[in-house]
Amino acid sequence: MKLVLLCLFILQVWSLVRRFDQPQKYKPFVSRCIAQGNLEIGSLREVYVKSGLPATTSTERLELLDDNEHILSIRIVCGDHRLKNYSSIISLHPEIINGRPGTLVIESFVVDVPEGNTQDETCYFVEALIKCNLKSLVDISEGLAIQGRTEPIDL
Repeated sequence: MKLVLLCLFILQVWSLVRRFDQPQKYKPFVSRCIAQGNLEIGSLREVYVKSGLPATTSTERLELLDDNEHILSIRIVCGDHRLKNYSSIISLHPEIINGRPGTLVIESFVVDVPEGNTQDETCYFVEALIKCNLKSLVDISEGLAIQGRTEPIDL
C-alpha cells in the first residue's frame, strides 16, 4: 500500500521524519519514545502510544536511514498490538507544487492481516494512522518553514 502527500519544504520535512528517536515530533498518537543505541541501522526504539488506540507500546527497529535520498524505513518487532510483520518506508522527493518548490512524501507499508479482520479493515486502520501522521507532518513542517528553521539534524 502506498500513500502520497504533498507538502512544502523538504529540509523542514526531513528534519522531522529522520528523527527515529523522536517520532512524537510529528506523530500525534505517540506520547514518548525511548531509543537504544546510536541511531544506526538495527537500532531499536520503544514507542509509547497515547490512550484511545488499541495498543500501549511498540518496539521498532530502524531498517534504513538515508540522508542523501531522504528515505526512512522501520519494522515493528513486537508490541501489544495487532500489527504483525509491519514495516514501512517513507521517502521524500522534491516536487513542483502549484508552480513552487515542494516535497512529495510517500509512505508505503506491508502488514499481515490479523485473525478476525479482513485485508480491507487492516488497510483502512493503518492508512488512517498514516494519513493522520502525514497531515500532522505537513502542519508542523509548514510551521517550521514560517519560522524559518528546521529541527536540528545530528549526522
